Amino acid sequence: MSLPTLNRQVLQGTRSLAPEKIIQFGGGNFLRAFVDWMVDEMNEKTDFRGSVVIVKPTPSGNYDDLIQQEGLFHVLSSGIKEGTIVNDINLVQSVSRVVQPYQDFASYLQLAESTDFQIIVSNTTEAGIVFDAKDQFTDQPADSFPGKLTQLLHRRYRVHPDIGFVILPCELIEKNGAQLRTCVLQYAQHWQLGSDFEDWVSTKNSFCNTLVDRIVPGFPEERAATIFEQIQVVDNLLVAAEPYHLWVIEGDDHARYTFPIHQTGLNAHFAEDLTPYRTIKVRVLNGAHTAMTVFGYLFGCRTVGECMQHPTVSVFIRALVYEAILPTLPYRLEEKTQYAAATLDRFRNPFVQHRLSDIALNSISKFQVRLLPSMLWYLKNNQAPPLPLVQALAYLLTFYKGSWKNEQLPVRDHASVLTFFKNVSELPTPQAQLLAILKQESLWGEDLSVFPLLVDRLEQEVLSLWNA
Repeated sequence: MSLPTLNRQVLQGTRSLAPEKIIQFGGGNFLRAFVDWMVDEMNEKTDFRGSVVIVKPTPSGNYDDLIQQEGLFHVLSSGIKEGTIVNDINLVQSVSRVVQPYQDFASYLQLAESTDFQIIVSNTTEAGIVFDAKDQFTDQPADSFPGKLTQLLHRRYRVHPDIGFVILPCELIEKNGAQLRTCVLQYAQHWQLGSDFEDWVSTKNSFCNTLVDRIVPGFPEERAATIFEQIQVVDNLLVAAEPYHLWVIEGDDHARYTFPIHQTGLNAHFAEDLTPYRTIKVRVLNGAHTAMTVFGYLFGCRTVGECMQHPTVSVFIRALVYEAILPTLPYRLEEKTQYAAATLDRFRNPFVQHRLSDIALNSISKFQVRLLPSMLWYLKNNQAPPLPLVQALAYLLTFYKGSWKNEQLPVRDHASVLTFFKNVSELPTPQAQLLAILKQESLWGEDLSVFPLLVDRLEQEVLSLWNA
């Protein structure tokens, strides 16, 4: 007998829908497995009692399944948590409906007229928070996300001038809330909506900077049939995610009261400053990713999981994190080691196949942001950087040669970077090539050849690789 498709009638025992309180721009895998999943937990564990209206932010994309399943879907959390494999399936019931501005602009603007709506969430990709002068206030809707948001905010201002929103952008850019507010104010000026509206945007709305972190691979194609048998329905919106999750929000007391995510017991927090959370994530998680990509690839690994199973690469990664990076971070030892352990668990997740070739994009600029600060911490304290950091840079420079043992490497970067490395390779000696690279401030933000403690150790590592 075939299984029915998920909806509220088929699945008995679903909760009655809570009042609509959240406007969410986007209904993709990440928002559903992160925000909507957390809102469902918040409804269970606090007195929030609110549901989510999803706004389709672009004319393309298919939201038919979301409409047909009446906002219901399951999140499959699979991975390693504290050394143990977990496989949790949760039915998410927090989504009430979908609004499509390109088909029904009036219904979109009506969202602003209900004071039940207090929160706006978005994840329109890093390129989504941009100002586009081609957008017009009379467009139905404006094409950009900040343009659409400005139209919605203006309607709220006209109808309820004393009531704004708590706005929580989840786009992965630094100071995402501040950048979104800047774009909205640009539209307000561009469209000549008046200084009173501009003041209202800034004073009645809380644009919160946020940091989000969860790997969400999406629909688990290979496991779907088994999961459907287990839950006894077909869920075309089933979304797989790792168990780890982090949401940090820079918000005031009003934001905390309006959106009590910190009361759920989830890894979700309000903070006065995101910097410590961002720094430890960039240095440990992203730094290890960048180093393992170039190191692991030259050892024959092709995924993060393979790196964690390789006897040499796995030892390198652990030493890099615990012996080289953590000592440079000015946080409590317990906080640092807990995050490091969780990070290595995430790397070992057997249900996520993260290809090194995908991580390798723009590895030079990634090294500058993610690993170089740790190296400079040692150098500027007149200490030789630990061997794992030196090896990370040596293997990076070897990777950018473009081939290794007669195999082409997946080097992808800006044309100017690739041209520079090609020209450097024509210098007569490896020592001359290395010094030219270290002197290139456009790669590193400063001249690294002025640090003899680095040059000497790096030359030994590089020569052993380049002469292999």
